[in-house]
Amino acid sequence: MTGIGKLILVTGATGNMGRAVVDELLQMPGVTVRLLVRPEEKSHPVVHRLRKKDGIDYAWGDLTDAASIDRAVAGVNIVLHMGALVSPLADELPPVVVEKVNVGGTQNIVDAIKRQPHADQIRLVYIGTVAQTGSRNPPIHWGRTGDPICIGYNGHYAGTKTRAEAIVAESGLKQWVSIRQTGMAHYDMWKTQGPIMFHNPPNGVMEWSTVEDSARLMAALCGDSIPEDFWRHFYNIGGGEAARLVNHQLMVRMMTAMGVSDFRHILDPKWLATRNFHGQWYLDSDRLHELVPYRHFSIDDFFAELSRRIPWPIRTIMRLFPGLARKQIRKVAEGPGGPITWLRTNDVDHLDAYFGSREEWEHIPSSWDNFPLAQPSRDPVALAHGYDDAKPKREWTAGDLTSAAQFRGGKCHANAPEDPFTPVEWECSLGHQFSMSPNLYLAGGHWCPTCQTDICSYAEAAASNPFFAQVWPGPSAQTSALATPAPLD
Repeated sequence: MTGIGKLILVTGATGNMGRAVVDELLQMPGVTVRLLVRPEEKSHPVVHRLRKKDGIDYAWGDLTDAASIDRAVAGVNIVLHMGALVSPLADELPPVVVEKVNVGGTQNIVDAIKRQPHADQIRLVYIGTVAQTGSRNPPIHWGRTGDPICIGYNGHYAGTKTRAEAIVAESGLKQWVSIRQTGMAHYDMWKTQGPIMFHNPPNGVMEWSTVEDSARLMAALCGDSIPEDFWRHFYNIGGGEAARLVNHQLMVRMMTAMGVSDFRHILDPKWLATRNFHGQWYLDSDRLHELVPYRHFSIDDFFAELSRRIPWPIRTIMRLFPGLARKQIRKVAEGPGGPITWLRTNDVDHLDAYFGSREEWEHIPSSWDNFPLAQPSRDPVALAHGYDDAKPKREWTAGDLTSAAQFRGGKCHANAPEDPFTPVEWECSLGHQFSMSPNLYLAGGHWCPTCQTDICSYAEAAASNPFFAQVWPGPSAQTSALATPAPLD
């Protein structure tokens, strides 16, 4: 690639991340941005705005339609695949629909690239998610790529993203990468409604990225100075040390931006889950920034800008009438999928998943005065991966593969790896046989494809899989980190 005349296909351009990425790409000289847009979205505000821009090309089609994907991929240099059905919408749709878009759509993208005469030169940037590694409440709140895949309850979205990532990693393409997106701070966050607002444990953690920085990264990956060994790997995107927030700190900052002096005036501690929501602080997000510098707009910058973007009538109402806001939020908690509804109907599955049990919910203080807001340890602690994970993947031996498999309670049936990217035969701790590349198994943290997205088998798997047992039983054994009080800040 020469840096001029690049044709970049963007999927998911009408989403929060996608629209920011397109705006960033349009600032690059000599670039044409092709957008995959469904025909029914022709009147979408983002599409309408971009019609006035130079350098935009439209590919009208759908991720689930292989023929339209072939047309969209024709002649491209780079594919930024951000298109997917995501939570909370993905949690409300039939699983078969989410599977068709997220998994089938990714397969269509890969197949279309492989049909191109210059397939080995096409870059595929796939956007994964922090949800793939599941609930990581303290004390296991530090993470890195290679940690076990662990899908939470009601985690069909994360399961589809895991399967889609495997399609990319096992595609045989020469220039693919999976970027696992963390919580992305964007300017419509304050509009979030629905039961998902109650899923975030106050004492859970997240290392955030801003929508601006995520967009800068995607644009940077279209540049000419990407090291060759960057490709065919997995990375966690995050904002670094300053973006590592405990969720109660996030609530303070969000509510302050909205004009509320104290979130405790409008939220009841008994409404908020204590587990089963993804999030972690990263041991390895700095590495991504070192390879492809992208951090520029900090989480502090974001909240300052968010405060300016929220309409003043909203801020005024929230500031003057917090009781009204509390009533509206309670209505959501009492509605379909809300925690009060779970309690009223004795929905054991949801109560167990998000609180541990009804009995554990009953022990949550009813007043914030008695609810210790924790500050988890900021001393990094890495999970074990079962082999020498400091060794470059090109130096992996049969011994490394055997060690990793044994740590998963399974077996590796390869005498020697041909290379990190050629699949070999494995056996999981429950006896399932499968084929998977060492790269996906070791560096990606994937394990048995049958077990890793089947939460019903997790307890049985953890009993014989020490690798996975490090994060399970996560939802039932992790505490909500109430031991170390911390001031609001």
